[in-house]
Amino acid sequence: MNASEKQQAQAHGTDTIRSLDPGSPEADSNVTRQPDIGLLLESHRQELLTYCYRLMGSLHDAEDQVQETMLRAWRHYHTLNGSASLRPWLYKIATNTCLDALKKRSSRTLPLAAFPPADPESPLPAPLTEARWLEPLPHHWLAAEAENPEARYTRAESISLAFLTALQWLPPRQRAVLILADVLDWRAREIAHLLGSSIGAVNSILHRARLTLEQRYRAQEPETARQQPADEEMRRLLARYMYAWEHDDIEGLIALLKEEATLSMPPYAAWYQGVAAIRTILAACPFQSGKPQQWRLLPTVANGQPAFAVYRLNAARDAYTAYGIQVVCLERTAAAVARVITSVIMFLNATLVVSFGLPEQLPLTADQPSHSHPVPALPQASHSPEQGSDNR
Repeated sequence: MNASEKQQAQAHGTDTIRSLDPGSPEADSNVTRQPDIGLLLESHRQELLTYCYRLMGSLHDAEDQVQETMLRAWRHYHTLNGSASLRPWLYKIATNTCLDALKKRSSRTLPLAAFPPADPESPLPAPLTEARWLEPLPHHWLAAEAENPEARYTRAESISLAFLTALQWLPPRQRAVLILADVLDWRAREIAHLLGSSIGAVNSILHRARLTLEQRYRAQEPETARQQPADEEMRRLLARYMYAWEHDDIEGLIALLKEEATLSMPPYAAWYQGVAAIRTILAACPFQSGKPQQWRLLPTVANGQPAFAVYRLNAARDAYTAYGIQVVCLERTAAAVARVITSVIMFLNATLVVSFGLPEQLPLTADQPSHSHPVPALPQASHSPEQGSDNR
């Protein structure tokens, strides 16, 4: 994408494709295009966004690569033989676009996968701005993606932060092959055609990718029942969590955590394990004495987990302004226990709040108790089969 096209894409978003006219300077005047090409391409945008997100580990990078995919597809649509091949053709362009981008970028990760736990008594180190962190996925990005019962991994599992963290250990080409085969259930010959490779080469790549993923992912996520507390019980627990944050109730938060729970805050590399360590860091950082009721939370869903948009008091603007997204991981059992939160990941990036379709700020004067924002129901997370279908 040249500078002019990139500027167009950023300015017009999805209208970029539709706005290009065959007679415009951006188009090839020798090619006749049908007027509905833009609509045909746009109908695949959402599933391509989710695919590129799995590859890139970033909302913003995924949006950039899909926009580049759409522009390339529009320019070269005349080379496509039949509309039936449009979807695999778009996936081929998107895969190549992502692989090209990943050649210049390091893999994304989360603090727990890259660093040892920190000492809460030590000062919080500076954020690692040079590191590339995974970003959470808004649930509405999955709206167009249907569940595939034949896939090795379910839709919910394949966008979980644990799965994505493990996926980032794979080289980009292995990552693409595994997503196509085990998440989207493409056959080996289809992947070989996409990559311009042989079926044998694809099966070899897939075998190596599966071995690595089993080492990195299965060890962290044992095959236990993927059940969570009943909706009403979960909503009560998350309402208590919101109330504790908004009312500076550290002990109320601690009471909801498992003894071995973790707290991480990318872009900070430091993360903390155990309720004692978490209590100390909460008192030292988000709940400093003398600064009461600094926080407001709005419930949402990220990567199939309960999450919250977090807003911080900004007295200069007479508002609570966007601060980041918190993802709350729950214990994977249906047992009614007092402590069910196993992990809290606080993504300290204000731009993510807007990506989740939520406002940039909340009014300062409005009293917003937790019960005024009902906790949304989580999507049903079904158990994935022990083995997926063989690639044929």
